[in-house]
Amino acid sequence: MRVFLDFEASSLAKRSYPIEVAWVFEDGRCESHLIQPHPDWTDWDEEAEAIHGISRSQLAREGEPHDRVALRMVEVLTGHDLFASAPSWDAKWLNALLRSVGFPKHQLRLGKTSEMIARELGTLLGEAFSPEESREAVKAILADTDPARTGSPAHRALPDAQADRSRWLAARGAAEALRQAKGHLPPRTA
Repeated sequence: MRVFLDFEASSLAKRSYPIEVAWVFEDGRCESHLIQPHPDWTDWDEEAEAIHGISRSQLAREGEPHDRVALRMVEVLTGHDLFASAPSWDAKWLNALLRSVGFPKHQLRLGKTSEMIARELGTLLGEAFSPEESREAVKAILADTDPARTGSPAHRALPDAQADRSRWLAARGAAEALRQAKGHLPPRTA
């Protein structure tokens, strides 16, 4: 099953670490966790705090121990297809969290949401469109559902993960409408 995942972090610096994670399954089930930092994690950027609104004191009060969050992620997410809108950043923080409890850094792997959507749309449109028409339709749908166009990210893990899922659903709906209009084909089942 597809899972949309997002992290918030202490900063964008080399020594940054995850402070919040959330994921949303394609069926809408979701979880969100504030993360108490590992004792070795000391990086902090007040500008990043101003963006996500999560303070160090809030993490100390409300956060869950980093090891518990890592174990929960492995327990719940292993075997699923994980996607993030910015997997290079999110994978950095996912790997830091996993390594902090001894898991290999690729225990869980992230793909890029927009690339997964493009592949899926190509498959949906493939029966009704020529390859060139399909490429153009996919390009247009991705542009129409781009978060930069539909609104800025919340910079909180759960709303941002939910936005990725919403983009996927909107893109599928748009492709299905094109497919039906082009070929008067019945709706595809999942």
